[in-house]
Amino acid sequence: MRRNPRLAAICAWGAVLLALGLPVALAATSPWLSYRNPAYVIASFAGIGALALMLLQPLLAAGYLPGPGLARARCWHRWLGAGIVLGTALHVGGLFLTSPDDTLDALLLVAPTPFSVYGVTAMWAILATGLLVLLRRRLGLTLPVWRMAHNALALVAVLATIIHALQIEGTMEPLSKWALCVGVLAASLFTLFDLRLRRPLLRWRGRQPNP
Repeated sequence: MRRNPRLAAICAWGAVLLALGLPVALAATSPWLSYRNPAYVIASFAGIGALALMLLQPLLAAGYLPGPGLARARCWHRWLGAGIVLGTALHVGGLFLTSPDDTLDALLLVAPTPFSVYGVTAMWAILATGLLVLLRRRLGLTLPVWRMAHNALALVAVLATIIHALQIEGTMEPLSKWALCVGVLAASLFTLFDLRLRRPLLRWRGRQPNP
């Protein structure tokens, strides 16, 4: 039976868009939003959007998704990375407008809520990742060193964001939130394993002479 590449591509992108869009759509129906001000609503969906984009980021970086090709996929990866930084800024800014004292306590790591620590950790890791991309040439890092730093910061951002999101009982619907977080974690860990271990090992084996 012949495989239809176009149908496979539609199914792959459809599954990814469903995984991204369903948690956002369910969050839009949350009763928590009915008595919240606009700043809080914007902050909530900026955070949800940033989490959702973290699912797409490793898939683009590794070129797993059909259609765009690796070069274009990595270009999209950079643009979506900027989107995550912007979403993080909107998330923190909206929360500050809603509750300045609570937000400052969280930023100063004196808030009584455990999820605040992970949220601030994720924020700084995301900002550091963005700065690392912007300052790549000025820092003078070799490509392997830069990739290692980029991957390490991104992994910290992913882990801290997931823990932060799972500890909050708020706008997101619980089951879809868990599914999205598991998907983000699985995609991130598999991509790191594939790009930094499996593929280099295969290339190294390919250079070895036959016994």
